[in-house]
Amino acid sequence: MFIILLAGFSCGAILAYQCAYAFGMFGAEAMTGATVALALCRELGPVLTAIMVAGRASSGMATVIGTMRVTEQIDAMKTMAVDPVQYLIVPRVWGTVLMMPVLTAVMDFIGIVAAYVVGVMLSGVDYGAFEAMIDGMLRPFDVYGGLIKAAFFGILVSFIGCYKGYYAAGGAKGVGEATTDAVVYASVSVLILDYFLTMILW
Repeated sequence: MFIILLAGFSCGAILAYQCAYAFGMFGAEAMTGATVALALCRELGPVLTAIMVAGRASSGMATVIGTMRVTEQIDAMKTMAVDPVQYLIVPRVWGTVLMMPVLTAVMDFIGIVAAYVVGVMLSGVDYGAFEAMIDGMLRPFDVYGGLIKAAFFGILVSFIGCYKGYYAAGGAKGVGEATTDAVVYASVSVLILDYFLTMILW
């Protein structure tokens, strides 16, 4: 949560500062709030959250499951007639899918709060115009669509982390490689999937 709050605040603050500067060149500072809100809810919120989760959780999944693989704990589970996929992977995937929209909503909210702080309090954007443009341009589906994206990213990130860990081999070196691969593959896959989801949803 701390990582999400920090990333969301930083992203919203930077976006608001740059938008206020750019729109100020032709007297459209009021667009700052709506631009930041749309960018966060549609794209940056889900994508940045997924990348943060990939670095924090997907790597952890690969490490834990990979360690269990190279120490033959997964083989022992199979010997005891315990399905390792149902026991190790399914709960992690469900947990990530359920929490990704929640974390994304938190990032969207804190990003818009940061945009208000920087845009209104520091850059001099009118508060009424800032709020009115968000109300007028941000549609409910812009928010829901971002949360739908987040759920898909949760499936992708958790599945890649579990997959790389489940098929890790080669001792400690193999676990390290699986962890690195999980973060890299998950982050790149999120960016690719984001393009296609954006085309479908909007």
